[in-house]
Amino acid sequence: MSSRPRSGDQAPGASSSGQPTSGTDHEHAEAEQDQAVAAYLLRHPDFLVHHPEVLAKLHVPHGAGGAVSLIEHQVAVLREQLANERGRLNHLMARAHEYDQLAARLHELTVQLITVPDLERACAALEAALREQFNAEAVAIKLFPVDPAQRADDPVVQAFVEFVDRDRCLCGPLAPKQAEPLFGADAETIQSAALVPMRGTEQTGVLAIGSRDPKRFTRDMGTELLERLGAIAGAKLTDLAHHGPRPSA
Repeated sequence: MSSRPRSGDQAPGASSSGQPTSGTDHEHAEAEQDQAVAAYLLRHPDFLVHHPEVLAKLHVPHGAGGAVSLIEHQVAVLREQLANERGRLNHLMARAHEYDQLAARLHELTVQLITVPDLERACAALEAALREQFNAEAVAIKLFPVDPAQRADDPVVQAFVEFVDRDRCLCGPLAPKQAEPLFGADAETIQSAALVPMRGTEQTGVLAIGSRDPKRFTRDMGTELLERLGAIAGAKLTDLAHHGPRPSA
């Protein structure tokens, strides 16, 4: 739009006083005028509606050569924006569908845990469900001792001393001192994990879900379903812990 006619245009290289101007000053003045025109059009978006004769003479350079009308250019921009929004909507719908599937699997697991009569079978059902239905590559269930003296001597508790009283899940890569007590020989292959707190009236513990994919569990992922799982598992396992031995490491 810098080629539009302007009242009082001077010859190139001359100022209003007739003195030569530098190329930089001339470019700066044109840039300011372009910004003023753009600002005016933004403040009056219906300007071209009321002045169709101006619109008819406007053209926007086309990448493939030639020119397209401003309306055609606007339509192309809107189509691109629409395609982006459709892609975003499809992504949200896919996430919602995935969430529904996970919620249904969590419900099935809850029903299984309700019916198991002892701690050993509860742990087995929880691990099997996580591996088969939630595609977990490694699962560890650790219940911490109730007695404070025993907790002080438990290496797993010491490795997760900052995690024991958390209310939220912890997702992401694990430090070796945390991975080894949980996953044993598989610790070296675990690239990311979700640590789910299990809390009861007296008993506390951690449910660890490991993956070889470093992007499977990330620090910024949603953890609502994992926290529900921890609440359900914690209530069942801590109740049964008073009627049987602790799950093996």
